[in-house]
Amino acid sequence: MKLPIVDHPTAARPFVTNPKRSQWHDKALWFVRSKRDKQAGGVSEWEHLRELASKIKTHTVANLADYLVQFEQAATRLGATVHWAADAAEHNEIVLKILKRHETLRIVKSKSMLTEECHLNHFLENNGIEVVDTDLGERIVQLRDETPSHIVLPAIHIKKEEVGETFHQHLGTDEGASDPKYLTEAARQHLRNKFLMGEVGITGVNFGIAETGGLVVCTNEGNADLGVSLPKVHIACMGIEKLIPRFQDLSVFTRLLARSATGQPITTYTSHFHGPRDPDSELHIILVDNGRTRLRGNAEFRDSLNCIRCGACMNTCPVYRRSGGHSYHATVPGPIGSVLSPTRDAKSYKSLPYACSLCGSCTDVCPVKIPLHHQLLAWRKELVGRGLLPVSKRVSMRLASMLFQRPRLFAIAGKCGRTALRVLPHWMTHNRLNTWTIARELPNPPRESFREWYGRNRNED
Repeated sequence: MKLPIVDHPTAARPFVTNPKRSQWHDKALWFVRSKRDKQAGGVSEWEHLRELASKIKTHTVANLADYLVQFEQAATRLGATVHWAADAAEHNEIVLKILKRHETLRIVKSKSMLTEECHLNHFLENNGIEVVDTDLGERIVQLRDETPSHIVLPAIHIKKEEVGETFHQHLGTDEGASDPKYLTEAARQHLRNKFLMGEVGITGVNFGIAETGGLVVCTNEGNADLGVSLPKVHIACMGIEKLIPRFQDLSVFTRLLARSATGQPITTYTSHFHGPRDPDSELHIILVDNGRTRLRGNAEFRDSLNCIRCGACMNTCPVYRRSGGHSYHATVPGPIGSVLSPTRDAKSYKSLPYACSLCGSCTDVCPVKIPLHHQLLAWRKELVGRGLLPVSKRVSMRLASMLFQRPRLFAIAGKCGRTALRVLPHWMTHNRLNTWTIARELPNPPRESFREWYGRNRNED
């Protein structure tokens, strides 16, 4: 499927030009980042855990084929049925085939970024099957016919007043109601009925354990547990990179995941599934490639497969916090999404590696030590090599290169620029013709450059 070309600055414009929403979104995510820092600071071996997690994932990806075979054999011994899907289309067809065999009309689904990546919801709905997302945030965006804007906090871009409007329209709550407790209870009653009517439960997978053939699903609402406890059929959709070798490795990741994601010591529910729950039940595990093997073969970006989908890089990213997740037009937004999306289609997502200040904060908080800002810089070089950089950027970078190579010309240009910014009226630099300044304000320019200041002061003690 040919993807539309994403222009991140254009897509972000409605969000960044809405100061109230942008600032609120920024503060909400920074609050989560601050909680993460507090939790990380309370674990004396935090950096050791990060290093260990990175080594475990790197080892797993390097030996992925062997661990996938081991996982399939172990899961099969436990009574699960393992399916292999080369891409999103094959994954969706496998799910549909299972549902048709059971004559299913209604499913309940917990949060799964893989099914979002495969666009499973719309595929099943087009085949006459009702899909109910049971995670509260996912259900909110589903009722609004939107996609999640964050991989852990899918409705972080929506204010409580807007949730109230959505629930009034779809669930019949009181008009104008915005009390979180009231809205949550309304959602609880609404979803309880859906759980009881669900014929098949679908979940994502946080970790698959090659040694045991078991699955681990982490939630804060318990919706995954309830969603697969009532139906007889559980379908677990798992990207092949979610494997870890041994059961004892799991403790490393559970200590890192929730602290990095939401600033909690651990998720409220860490659920383990080892085969079907009883002889009359079924557990289907769908192992999905969808470009992961191709990414594994790329030495430059292979480390991005280590991602455990905590969302910490999004919570800290100054670009993501101010532009919102929907501006990326990708299942996984933010820094990690800006690395992963071009691997799928470099032409369509060529603007995303530039949606980055290269501040390195994403790399600092990543629990598995993916060098995200280095990979984003590497993608910029890759895009130039492929001839995908827009003409405007190629020309401006060439002019900048000429300027930076000539110190005297650079000094003159700097002086002219500082003077112009002081004397020109604001509207001459900030107008519709200068798209760069639409959502930016410049500080007051100094009267002298650093070189001039240093020349006057370098002999002082």
